[in-house]
Amino acid sequence: MKKFYLLLTALLCLIIWPQAANATTSTSETAVTNGEFRVGMEAGYAPFNWTQQTDANGAVPISGDSSYAGGYDVEIAKKIAAGLGKELVIVKTEWDGLLPSLQSGVIDAIIAGMSPTEERRQEIDFTDAYYESDLVIVTRNDTRYATATSLADFAGARITAQLSTFHYDVIDQIPDVEKLTAYDNFAAMRVALESGTIDGYVSERPEGVTAQEVNPDLKMVEFADGQGFNVNPEDVQVSVGLQKNSPYLAEINQILAGISEDERIDIMDNAIETQPATAEDNSTDGNNENAFVRIIRQNGTLFLQGAGMTLFLAIIGTFVGTFIGLLVGVYRTTPLAANKIKRGLQKFFGWVLSAYIEIFRGTPMIVQAAVFYYGMALAFNLDMNRTVAALIIVSVNTGAYMSEIVRGGIFSVDKGQFEAAQAIGMTHRQTMLKVVLPQVMRNILPATGNEFVINIKDTSVLSIISVTELFFQGKSAAGTNYMFFQTYAIICVIYFVLTFTITRILRVVEKRMDGPDSYEAAENTDVLIEADK
Repeated sequence: MKKFYLLLTALLCLIIWPQAANATTSTSETAVTNGEFRVGMEAGYAPFNWTQQTDANGAVPISGDSSYAGGYDVEIAKKIAAGLGKELVIVKTEWDGLLPSLQSGVIDAIIAGMSPTEERRQEIDFTDAYYESDLVIVTRNDTRYATATSLADFAGARITAQLSTFHYDVIDQIPDVEKLTAYDNFAAMRVALESGTIDGYVSERPEGVTAQEVNPDLKMVEFADGQGFNVNPEDVQVSVGLQKNSPYLAEINQILAGISEDERIDIMDNAIETQPATAEDNSTDGNNENAFVRIIRQNGTLFLQGAGMTLFLAIIGTFVGTFIGLLVGVYRTTPLAANKIKRGLQKFFGWVLSAYIEIFRGTPMIVQAAVFYYGMALAFNLDMNRTVAALIIVSVNTGAYMSEIVRGGIFSVDKGQFEAAQAIGMTHRQTMLKVVLPQVMRNILPATGNEFVINIKDTSVLSIISVTELFFQGKSAAGTNYMFFQTYAIICVIYFVLTFTITRILRVVEKRMDGPDSYEAAENTDVLIEADK
């Protein structure tokens, strides 16, 4: 059994050590560094930006990750960084995390296919446009909407768009439309479209061209003048987002003015042609390859890195959270002191701990992560690594739940044991350490294991602060290869393997802590009786 534990420890070290090294040696991601131009993007909105595994076609390394970002936005960012005389650093984050990242100083600019709408101008500044496009609707090729020529042809259709974009607002221009809830990202909308949950989604022409080129089941519907969406010129423009009163504004506008319209068209055409999904389809090697094999071949390293980060956060978060839970749980079950001052302080800290428990159990982890990471950077200009921030959030959140589990475990110990310990002169501290906590640890082990499994799954919400865990990596791959069902199926299997393995290991630990079963003890007693005879 000792060999088993040694082998298990070695395996976990191999998985976790690269993540820990990355967490402690990566550069600061909350303050603008001299000589660097930090650009935020999704790296999952082809052909504007995507994630790939090599630096082919001029892709740029993603900060805090071993993958690369490519696309139209990346090429524009390279020209801007060169014009500024700075080193380009790509920061990969969710769409909803772009504005908080910029406002808190995590990044210098947003170059992610973002339109300079009036609402956004109230929060940040925008440069001149670096691309202009038209709005289209992406639908399925086998529906009546595929032959539509005007918005009126989409009457009664179930249409949606990406959250926090003007695309969602223009849906109201379609007569008798069934406007569905906005989706978080384009990958989710494409999955919904393929499954028939929606009839179409509003997008821009480059994304629509890409969608129908890599997936023959999808169709981009364009509209003639007067038959499509009525939008302001700024709505179909794409600009660089900057902080209010940014010193980069004038310089970047000058750099963009030096990029001709023909050059911009060439950059976009090249991005559409060289994006991973299109490039793979144009090759002769992968035409007959199974989709699952192809996804694993293209993104296997990405998935393993994401799984390693997920496991790293879950293991450390659960262990630290359990320790926090033990401290809080023991403190809240300590008898009140006789001294009035000590009693008052004890009650005060008890109220503080109760507030901590209620707050962290009563709010979602995704909200806690956004408030903590971006709030700290905005309010205190705190230099914090994303992985360290994620570890703090998971640990503190787990501690709130574990404190209640520990408290229940303490109350489950028979009261007579406390009385017996006091009768022989043991202090409360000795009673807890020698008598109660050893029993509590065994009693709460199943609940601790359950919390461990929950943490493995709940780390997916940490993508809001750009932590490249398993689900975030899966979304990036799906947004690049357009094979959504297959990609998410692989991610699902990886999650199951992680949770199932952890569950089996904890069952073994439980049996080792339980000792011999009752029937085994009875058999051993019978053997001893026979020996005495």
